[in-house]
Amino acid sequence: MAKAGAKPVERQSVDLVKENIARLKELFPEAVSEGKVDFEKLKATLGEIVDDRPERYSFTWAGKRDAIRLLQVPSRATLKPCPGESVNWDTTKNLFIEGENLEVLKLLYKSYAGRVKMIYIDPPYNTGNDFIYPDDFSDPLENYLAMTGQKDAEGNLLTSNPETSGRYHSAWLSMIYPRLFIARQLLSEEGAILVTVDDTELASLRLLMNEVFGEENFVIQIEWEKRYTRSNNTDGFTSVIDHILLYRRSALFSPNLLRRDEAADERYHNPDNDPRGPWKAVPFLNPLSPEERPNLAYEIVNPNTGETIHPTRKAWRASRSVFEQHLKDNRIWWGKDGCSRIPNVKRFLSEVREGMTPINLWKHEFAGHTDVANKEIGELFGDKVFDTPKPSLLIQRMIQLCTQPDEDDYILDFFAGSSTTAHAVLKQNMEDGGNRRFIMVQIPEPVPSSSPARKAGFQSIAEIGKERIRRISSELQADRETHLEFDRDVPVDLGVRVFTLTESSFRQWRGVDTKHPDDYGDEMQLFTDPLLPTWHIDTALWEIILKEGYSLSSTITATDAVNHNQVFHVVDSEREQSFHICLDDTLDEDTSKAMQLDKADLFICRDTALNDESAANLALQCKLKTI
Repeated sequence: MAKAGAKPVERQSVDLVKENIARLKELFPEAVSEGKVDFEKLKATLGEIVDDRPERYSFTWAGKRDAIRLLQVPSRATLKPCPGESVNWDTTKNLFIEGENLEVLKLLYKSYAGRVKMIYIDPPYNTGNDFIYPDDFSDPLENYLAMTGQKDAEGNLLTSNPETSGRYHSAWLSMIYPRLFIARQLLSEEGAILVTVDDTELASLRLLMNEVFGEENFVIQIEWEKRYTRSNNTDGFTSVIDHILLYRRSALFSPNLLRRDEAADERYHNPDNDPRGPWKAVPFLNPLSPEERPNLAYEIVNPNTGETIHPTRKAWRASRSVFEQHLKDNRIWWGKDGCSRIPNVKRFLSEVREGMTPINLWKHEFAGHTDVANKEIGELFGDKVFDTPKPSLLIQRMIQLCTQPDEDDYILDFFAGSSTTAHAVLKQNMEDGGNRRFIMVQIPEPVPSSSPARKAGFQSIAEIGKERIRRISSELQADRETHLEFDRDVPVDLGVRVFTLTESSFRQWRGVDTKHPDDYGDEMQLFTDPLLPTWHIDTALWEIILKEGYSLSSTITATDAVNHNQVFHVVDSEREQSFHICLDDTLDEDTSKAMQLDKADLFICRDTALNDESAANLALQCKLKTI
């Protein structure tokens, strides 16, 4: 209980249920009473819009309610800073977070909701094998700590998903659903999410994403040619494509034109040495027939042969006056010999727009393939330390499609794997001088003991992902001199801040096994100081930063003006907010004077560090929160 005038610091992630009820109350205040939803009043308010028929269109699966319950459990974990594993800790805005991604997404929610421009994920394909997301809605953090060896565990903690289980599709859907739900909340209104999937769960994922994002926000299904050769070692068909589902957060999303490549420009030539430069011939034909467009069915005379040409199956492209103007401008081409029966219009390269409209078939020449991806890994590590990487060019194409180089766009990947997405962001920024930032999240999934990764010294996939970022950062830094220098105030950010998921620094109420009053009293006595005996200043600071809604790129500096206490100034320049914090056991009366706080300033300290008088005075001086 915080002292009078002070508000308590948050100790867990946002309660999504309470937040959704609050939003509902804003829209329908009559339907919410004492924090509970009155569904009868809500149905009465909505009238005929409510569909309560027993048979209606819906998408469900075995375990969906448990997945929803898992989503509703707030996280009581935190993120521990790891400067020693980072690159340019003090200046970078890029993030790598090692931890179970659902817990991490819950922790990121308050700080990053509505701020992510693009999400790309390559979730584990449903192959019928084990996958390492054993969700337990009763205590997901405890489950994660046991799974990663931070707590004692018994038995196999992997989730087995054989086709004979009877819940083959359901187990996979239950895993992905709560993660997609929070991912949507993190997207900006102009943002979009891309998800890679194979044939096994394509249909189910499409239905699930229709439910989470809204069917109206489906944009396109992209087919990526992941192989350019067939395999003759399989029975039946060999798949050479993967699917990429693209959904937007809202109608404000608009895909960019893709940058023209050499292959597109090579289609333009200049066989007649036209002074306007290279061009390509476009038939002067309309998709519609002469019967459908009689006004575009006029006669045309080939000036080279004198032949009169009548349109037959297709009408002409434009009116007679437009055609005659093209003749005057020397834009009509009758073929190399001048005898063509179909006139063509010259389309000059200098007149086409700078980009290309994206299509839904991404050939391997355009977006890379698996051999390229394996080569990238091999060149960085000297061996294939990851089995199923994606080529960085594939994700660069997504980045080009969904983000802008100069808008500080966040790109999130919470199934980061070997951190190909981070690789792609750094490469794209180097190519166009962009200031995009990445957030990578990867569970420390153990690598097999016999794998090349283990022989190279890596214990988990997360370690591979972190090391890849460090190596590509070093490589790009060394190559910076050979890249075009862009007109920008600061160089391209090649750093990364590393955090890892861990237990909270705060005591958690776990109840008492007995009903004896003394046991309750002993447990309550522990909460006179809510910080655990093992708390560390760095971890506690970052936990408060995160749960108060500040970015993980915030800066922490010691306040030199204070002599009797250790006071830190936390600044989140991205969100233009800051606060002062002191976690000492007692707060000296001169400290608040030295800080020169005013009504707009936020100050955080331990509740036990204040008496009633000092708390009241501070509450009058500034915005006060206590732990």
